[in-house]
Amino acid sequence: MPVPKCLIIDPMHSSLFALLQDIGWEADYQPEITREAIQSIHLGYQGLIVRSKTPIDRELLGNNPTVKFIGRAGAGLDNLDLPYLLSKKIHVIHASEGNRDAVGEHAMGLLLALIRNIVKADQEVKKMVWARESNRGGEIMGKTVGIIGYGNTGRAFARRLSGFGCNVLAYDKYKSNFSDGFCKEVDMETIFNEAEILSLHIPLTEETRMLVDMDYLKKFKTPIILINTARGEIVSLTALSKALIEGSLRGAALDVLENEKLDRLTPAQKEAFNSMCEKSNVIFTPHIAGWTFESHVKINVALVQKISALQLA
Repeated sequence: MPVPKCLIIDPMHSSLFALLQDIGWEADYQPEITREAIQSIHLGYQGLIVRSKTPIDRELLGNNPTVKFIGRAGAGLDNLDLPYLLSKKIHVIHASEGNRDAVGEHAMGLLLALIRNIVKADQEVKKMVWARESNRGGEIMGKTVGIIGYGNTGRAFARRLSGFGCNVLAYDKYKSNFSDGFCKEVDMETIFNEAEILSLHIPLTEETRMLVDMDYLKKFKTPIILINTARGEIVSLTALSKALIEGSLRGAALDVLENEKLDRLTPAQKEAFNSMCEKSNVIFTPHIAGWTFESHVKINVALVQKISALQLA
């Protein structure tokens, strides 16, 4: 029986190849491959492992693909045409377990940096400014933190918050009865009424695209601190900028942006981004929440475990 072949089209940690070999798969590693080349060679491969290089859809794979599974090396599935893949009986697996700890830690770090003025204070001291009172921060203890989406990363963040003595509330539209030692399950109305800090842990879908706009932010009883380590297009940059100016948002810590190609921002996006860059209560990081040395390997382990468990015809 021939060894099944898996095409890998994005850069991956080298541990993946031995892991695939151990479960009987041959890896064809082509991280520089173009979309056009994928279209011409994908027939004959039974597996395809991707990050975010290109949309995986009918145009790419055609009407009669030989691929039996798509492995997404990460948590999000927004670059996969799920209805098409389902229609072709192609298994879709992802590795959100692989980077959940990294995302949980990064969200915690963003919150601490923002609430304690760490970035602002660091920049001032490096300019020979020793200003204690203007950098007096707050404490997480006693604060009410709302988490939207209680999957792998939401729970990882809640777990880390549990040691800080705060009140953690979580809402997940597609789950119920998930209260645990780290959070209390609530409805969105409770989040709007009680949250002082909000952290997003939901996928990008047509339902969640631009979910956080001015109308959404105005539903909160008190101005919140917003943390987004999920997907940038869930949050309107223009709305955040306006809410910060109006004072209806206390601060924002963003690892992802509505448009991450900073040299191609629309005029409205650029205006909002520039305005936020001038504010000390805004922190940006370049989509690195799940991007650690450890998660690079953990993602591979999670993917291969799921590939091994597949029942492929």
